[in-house]
Amino acid sequence: MIALLERIIDEIPDWETRILKLETASSLGAIVWVAWAIGLSVARVLVAHELGRRAKLPTEWPNCPHCGSRLNSKGFQKRTIVTLVGTVNWERRVGRCPLKCQNSQRVPLDEMLLIKPDQKTSDEVMRLGCLLAIFVPFGITSQLLKQLTGIKVCSQTIGNWIASKGRLTREQTQKEIAAFEQGDNPIAESLSCDVEKMALALAADGVMVPFRPQEKTPSGTTQWREVKVGVIARLGEYFTRSGKTATRLHQRRLVAVLGNISDLCPRLMLEAIRSGLHRASKVVWLSDGGVGFWNLYDQYLAPLNVIGVLDFYHAAGHLWSAAAAYKDGRTREAKNWFKQWRHHLRHGDSREVILELEKVLPESCLTPSRRQIIRRVHNYLKTHENHITYKSFEADAIPRGSGMVESACKWLIQQRFKGVGMRWSSEGFNHLLHLRLAWVNGRFDDLFSDANFFSNSGPSPNS
Repeated sequence: MIALLERIIDEIPDWETRILKLETASSLGAIVWVAWAIGLSVARVLVAHELGRRAKLPTEWPNCPHCGSRLNSKGFQKRTIVTLVGTVNWERRVGRCPLKCQNSQRVPLDEMLLIKPDQKTSDEVMRLGCLLAIFVPFGITSQLLKQLTGIKVCSQTIGNWIASKGRLTREQTQKEIAAFEQGDNPIAESLSCDVEKMALALAADGVMVPFRPQEKTPSGTTQWREVKVGVIARLGEYFTRSGKTATRLHQRRLVAVLGNISDLCPRLMLEAIRSGLHRASKVVWLSDGGVGFWNLYDQYLAPLNVIGVLDFYHAAGHLWSAAAAYKDGRTREAKNWFKQWRHHLRHGDSREVILELEKVLPESCLTPSRRQIIRRVHNYLKTHENHITYKSFEADAIPRGSGMVESACKWLIQQRFKGVGMRWSSEGFNHLLHLRLAWVNGRFDDLFSDANFFSNSGPSPNS
């Protein structure tokens, strides 16, 4: 090893000058930067040496895929690839069919190293570029990549990486959904004993995203389309500094789709089963009043005895509509009536709120339009009568709000897809969305060949 290091040092240009620069650096930052540059130079030469060593090992030539003849070596050919330590050059053996069959060229060392024939950048650089692009626009990703590694990659190339890896994870998701719809349930994730005992919560909501009216051009009026987002998580508790108990999400998993409820359903159920839907001691569904989401609950979750919770703040918003109609607008009397029955909805018997609305309906002071508003609120709360028992929910440590999915909509979708001037094509949006989902669900590194060597690329499994 010492002899190898001595050879490496001899191959690094201006070695003595670099060491002198290190010794004369006037600050910690300067020392680190000089040492960093020296380290990259050493690593680059070390990688080239290792590739050269492997290239000289005996090669087992496969047979031609066309005629079956054993390939013959045609000598060494150069190969160049951009890596995290810089551009690396080496030579390796190339073989071809002795009968000159077309497309018979093979490079066993490249195949062993998982390098594709047309690949110009190694996986660890692509991974870092994709990881940055998950959070910031491609142009900024290009700048950050240059600052962090010294590697210059244009935003178009980064977009191509996102498209390639996004397409891969999208295809994997489609295969999983197809298998699931054929009755093949996914294997449930392994959980710690503490997490296994926690209640499982599911929630869904929608968020609007700006899209181009035509896929190939940014011209035209922006079209707003809804993205459905679902969250699956275990509900843990912790004590705040003031001594109160609060909910903390564990084993959080997200699904999202640019489509309708029927597109969301298999994704949500597949991820829920993977998160232990069928073995959880308690399962809760949290949502606002969207009819489609409650149809999903009625069809897929209610038969499994999942507890349905209508978002309290959404229900209170409807109650305010009734208060404004009953007491003629935003008067003090309307506010007092709303405050009284909102408190009763939150801490008392929700059936009494419904009875109060029934009692109000016949009053002669109401105009037909105001009576219609109150009737609509009454019917709405009556429909969700079993989903608004917030006092009992609190006693069972069940959240009363759907904040977990509203928060997910903000940081999963809005923070990345709704920046100033952003308008997406369907294809570009889906590629990046699937990569963001892979990251948050802890499956991002599986998209790259050397996944075992990557770490800390996504949230903790218990986050």
